[in-house]
This record gives sequence, C-alpha cells and structure tokens, in this order.
Amino acid sequence: MTDRTLILGSTSPYRRQLMERLQYPFTTAAPDIDETRHMDESARDMVLRLSLQKAQKVAEQHPDALIIGSDQCAVLNEQVIGKPGTHENAVQQLQNSSGETVYFLTGLCLYDSHDGSYQLDVVPFQVDFRELTEGEIDRYLRKDQPYNCAGSFRSESLGITLFKRMTGDDPTALMGLPLIRLSEMLRQARISLF
Repeated sequence: MTDRTLILGSTSPYRRQLMERLQYPFTTAAPDIDETRHMDESARDMVLRLSLQKAQKVAEQHPDALIIGSDQCAVLNEQVIGKPGTHENAVQQLQNSSGETVYFLTGLCLYDSHDGSYQLDVVPFQVDFRELTEGEIDRYLRKDQPYNCAGSFRSESLGITLFKRMTGDDPTALMGLPLIRLSEMLRQARISLF
C-alpha cells in the first residue's frame, strides 16, 4: 500500500469531521469554484461535475496528491433545494418538507493529481419527513441553527427527530461525505486505512 498525501477539497467543518473518522492524515484546501447550476443540468450531473471540478481546482496547487472533492444537493418534488442561509428560508424549507420525501445526492471524486486519473460517483440517500408543526419547526431551527445545511437540518444532531424514516446505503452520505464509498475508492488507490 502506498503512502500518499491526501487532501480534502473542502472547507466544510462537517466534511472535515467525517474525514477524521478514517484516522488517515489529511489536510484541507478551499476549492474556490463557481457552484452555479448549469441550465437544464440534472441534480445528479451537477453534483458529479462540481465534485470533479473541486478536486481539479485543488490539484492545481498540489501536483502529487490524492484529492477528495464532494458536493451535495437536496431534491424535493424534483426541485433542488440548497442551504437556507436565513431562519426565514429554513422555516420555508422545513414547511415544504413536512410529510414529504427529500432525496439527497452526494457527489464524490477521488482525483490523483499526479496523473489526472479519478474515480467519480454519486451516493443517494432518502429522508422521509414526519408531519411537522410550525412550533416544532421554529423551536428546532432556533436550537440547532442549520442555516448552512442543505435541507435545513443536521441529521447528526437534533434534526434526526424530524424524520419518519431514512433510506440509503451510507448514512454519512447524508452528512455530506459518503465514507463507505470513499473508503472503497481509497482502497482502489492503494491507500491502507489500517
């Protein structure tokens, strides 16, 4: 197994915390790309494109490293919903999600800046929300303040109480970095995690 420099192309504290679970040395770097969705681009194609572009952007400064790029979006009734940013937007998102199913698509790329090869995938995850009252939504948001989280909740925190059911192969995909798939990619790149 090789000993390679591993870089997480993200400034997200959530992705950094998830990476720490793998107990492999890594650094982080800001990808600094335009994340605007292209006209007529599907949610799946968008997260694939952005994951690859983030990794490639970081690779410009790191010519001999393995770089992880990831991007996530939430889809409700075929509409992409992003990070709310404000309390008012988060209230609206959760009201819209109440009693509904939200699909999360997490793009993942492992890019080898030495030779430009990469592995690229999308890991889906589904969340069925229970019926939420206005009071529950307001109290939850004031307590957890998930304003920088797609879908207006933190599943690793109190947001788990908003759900009726979660469906998917990798619960860490919902948090923004699918560790099961990433571990498989790292093994294929001959990185030993233990």
